[in-house]
Amino acid sequence: MHSFDKDADHIAVDKVLSYARERLLMDPIPLDGAQTQDYLQSAAGQTITPAGLGSIRAMELFEHTLAPACLSTDHPRYLSFIPCAPTREAAAFDVVVGASSIYGGSWMEGAGAVYAENQALRWISDLAGLPESAGGVFVPGGTVGNLSALVVARHTARARAMESGSGARPYRVAATDNAHSSVVSMAAVMDAEVCGVSVDDKLRMTGAELRKTLVENGPETFFAVVATSGTTNFGVVDDLASVAEVCREFGLWLHVDGAYGGAGLAAPSVRHLFAGIEHADSFIVDPHKWLFAPFDCCALIYREPELARVAHTQEAGYLDVITKSAEWNPTDYSIGLTRRARGLPLWYSLAVHGTDAYVRAIESTVEVTRFAADEIGRRPYLEAVREPDLSVVVFRRVGWAPEDYQAWTDRLVAQEFAFVVPTTFRGETLTRFAIVNPHTTKEDVNAILDTMA
Repeated sequence: MHSFDKDADHIAVDKVLSYARERLLMDPIPLDGAQTQDYLQSAAGQTITPAGLGSIRAMELFEHTLAPACLSTDHPRYLSFIPCAPTREAAAFDVVVGASSIYGGSWMEGAGAVYAENQALRWISDLAGLPESAGGVFVPGGTVGNLSALVVARHTARARAMESGSGARPYRVAATDNAHSSVVSMAAVMDAEVCGVSVDDKLRMTGAELRKTLVENGPETFFAVVATSGTTNFGVVDDLASVAEVCREFGLWLHVDGAYGGAGLAAPSVRHLFAGIEHADSFIVDPHKWLFAPFDCCALIYREPELARVAHTQEAGYLDVITKSAEWNPTDYSIGLTRRARGLPLWYSLAVHGTDAYVRAIESTVEVTRFAADEIGRRPYLEAVREPDLSVVVFRRVGWAPEDYQAWTDRLVAQEFAFVVPTTFRGETLTRFAIVNPHTTKEDVNAILDTMA
C-alpha cells in the first residue's frame, strides 16, 4: 500500500486531482442534495472491502454517487445556517496543505506554516484593535475556540484567586440566550454553569444588564463573560463597549464570540458596531464562514497569549524539546496536541488577493443583505423581524404555519433551486437569509422571495 508503483500511483493521484480541478473551476455550481440511506446503500453498496475497490472505482463512486448527495455550501442560493464560500485560491491551497504532510503544532516541525498562519492572525488581531502582543492559533471551529478560551479564562481566574488568598473557586460564565449553543455545551464539558443575562430591545447584551446579573449572583462566582459579535440566528452584535467596561470593573475575562460576525470588522460600513472589542481578553472568528476559507477553520486570539500557554501546554518527556523552546508552538494555545495547518488556505488567499479585496467582498454581502431587507419590506406578504446588523436577515411569511415553511424549504431543495431552512425565535417559526457568499446576487434574493408569494 505504501510502496511506489509509478503507473498505478500516477493514475490514482491524477484521478483525484482531476476531480479537484474540475470542482474548483465549476461554474455554475450545482446545489445537489441529500439522499436517503436506502438510496445510498443501493447506489454505492459496500465500499470498504477486504481487497479494495481500486482508485478508479472508488473515485467514480465519490464523484457520481456520494458527492452529489451532499449540499454545496458554496452555492449562491445556499443561505441557511452560515454558508461556506471559500475563494478558489483558498480551496485549491487546501489540497496543497493535505498533500504537504505538514504538522502545524510546533515551530520545530512547521516553522514556515506557523509563520504564515501568524501573519493571518495578525491581520485579524489588527482588525479587532488588539495589541501587538496579541496572538493565538487556528483551531477546527468555533466550538473548540470557545472551549479553549474559556479554559484559559477559568485557569487564570482561579490562579488569581489563589494568589490573592480569597479562596474563591469561580465556576460561572455570563452569557445571553442568544449566545451560540457551543457556549452552553462547552460549559457543560467544563462542569461550569452558564448564568443568563437579559437582552435589551435590540437583542443585545448590555453592560447594565450584565452588572445586574453579576451583582445578583455574586461576581466572585464568575470567571468569564461571553459576548457575541454577530449571533448566528440574527447577526446581533452585543454592546461590547459597555460590556467591556463592566468586565474591567469586576476584573472578569471578556471573551467575544465572533465566529460568524467577526469578519464584519473588515467592513467600514459596520465596523462601528464592534466598538469595545479591542478590550477583549480573547476573541474568535471562523474564516470558513465570512472570510472565504474552506472548512474547518477558527481563528482564536488572546490579548495575553502567555496566559493561554500556561493553561494549555501539555507536559511530557518526549515533548520537552518543543515545550521548553522559546519559539511559537500553536498547540500551546488551545485544546489538542495534533494539529493540521488549517490557517494556511486563508493565508494563501489573503496573500494572493490582498486585504482590500476582502474588504470589498464583505461589503458586497452587506449590500445584498440591505437589499434583501428592503425587498422584504416592500412585499406585503413578508415582514422583517429585525433590521439586520450584519448579513443575516430574519423574516416571516404572513399567514404561514410551521409546516408551510418546511414544505417550502423541501420544495426548493427538491428543485435544487435554493437551500433556505426555517428557524425559530421565541416560539415562532420564521425563516432567514445568511448572506456571506459574494456570488449571491440581488437577483438571487428576488428569485427566492418570489417563490413565497
